[in-house]
Amino acid sequence: MWEYREEIQRLAEEFSDCRKVLLALGDANRQHLILEMLRMEQCGGVRVGDIAEKTHLSRPAVSHHIRILREAGLLRMRQEGTKNYYYFDADLDAMNSLIWMLTHAKSIMERLPDRSGETE
Repeated sequence: MWEYREEIQRLAEEFSDCRKVLLALGDANRQHLILEMLRMEQCGGVRVGDIAEKTHLSRPAVSHHIRILREAGLLRMRQEGTKNYYYFDADLDAMNSLIWMLTHAKSIMERLPDRSGETE
């Protein structure tokens, strides 16, 4: 396993770089919010009140979760006058980093020997 030490250290750095996205996606309420937004099929964006209605979360809770998703680079906002519309347009660098990290982790796992202690 020592031959993987440097590669695993690199993977740890990649994982650290993806923390905002992982944190944003790791919350059950945000997952529910994302699913409901997708099901609403509004490519031009949806308003906080509409999301709150569909998710049964309060408007302040929806706003909180949207802020985290935006900071992670998963959602964007457009304004029409005083109205804000939220839509998916993920930061490609953040998404590519996540995909690379997961692919790298999978590659390492595929090459590691069985460590379960179970015999066949």
